Amino acid sequence: MPAGLVRTVLGDVEASALGRVDYHEHLFQISPLLAGDELDDENASGAEAALLKASGFESMVDATPFGLGRHPEAVARISEGTGLAVVAATGRHREAHYGDDHPMQVWDADRLATLFTADVTTGMAADDAQLFESPEVPLARTRGGQTVRAGLLKAGVGYWSISPFERITLEALAVTHRGTGAPIMVHLEFCTAAHEVLDLLAAEGVAADRVVLAHADRDPDAGLHVSLGERGAYLGYDGFARPRAHSDARLLELTASVVQAGATERIVLGGDVARRTRYIAYGGMPGLSYLGERYLPRLRSVIGDEAVDRMLIDNPARLLTLSH
Repeated sequence: MPAGLVRTVLGDVEASALGRVDYHEHLFQISPLLAGDELDDENASGAEAALLKASGFESMVDATPFGLGRHPEAVARISEGTGLAVVAATGRHREAHYGDDHPMQVWDADRLATLFTADVTTGMAADDAQLFESPEVPLARTRGGQTVRAGLLKAGVGYWSISPFERITLEALAVTHRGTGAPIMVHLEFCTAAHEVLDLLAAEGVAADRVVLAHADRDPDAGLHVSLGERGAYLGYDGFARPRAHSDARLLELTASVVQAGATERIVLGGDVARRTRYIAYGGMPGLSYLGERYLPRLRSVIGDEAVDRMLIDNPARLLTLSH
């Protein structure tokens, strides 16, 4: 197991204490791209987190970045109430989630890096929207009065494109990473522009082994994945229960191929369910427990317990550890 600290919403913990990690979920999220699918109810999100815990996970990443309805105080309460360790995100998603008239359109890399660094080192705002009015806002706090800090940096890019908005975000995250050692998650559209993102981050001083490429499995190309893993990047597999894109059977085949090629240590697993219509506690399906209860038994039967445990325990612990 890697040695070092991981920053959760309730404070820093040893990486070895994380246990099984769901690397990508959302407890709160509001976006114009997801009208009608908002995650905005603390009781429901807490009940869903409890289902994830009961399905066999001890930790999760809440991957909602700045400005999309994240609720750090509620996330901290959910973590405390369920016993599920939560690593929160800061950063900025791909441009389409904000819109042409969003106040962040005019923020430069320096201003973003200042915000992201403060989220990791000092604490996140209790209400992101207040930061558009004043830089001095109340910070989110735990029941014990500690500030709630982010432990992961998040960006997103478009389909075979990195807009100026998105490039500025990546540059700001690189500055923040160099100062804090926090890992970086990058949302990819169908795993396009993956090497280009790694190239851009490398030019800004970010090693590939500090980056996880979310939704890599949306393009089930084992050769592409092995090439990304050879650079050191982590492959975020989170497309389960989406047969309209790729069936679970296809993703099992992909994972087996990548494991056979020797890239087991580069894969992390999550659900990215991220919709009220897909959360049981909000009245939808299949819920956050799908990964643990229905997919992982099939994956274990294909690649074995040792490989799955690396993806759930060792790999995310290594990824989420603060590098300094």
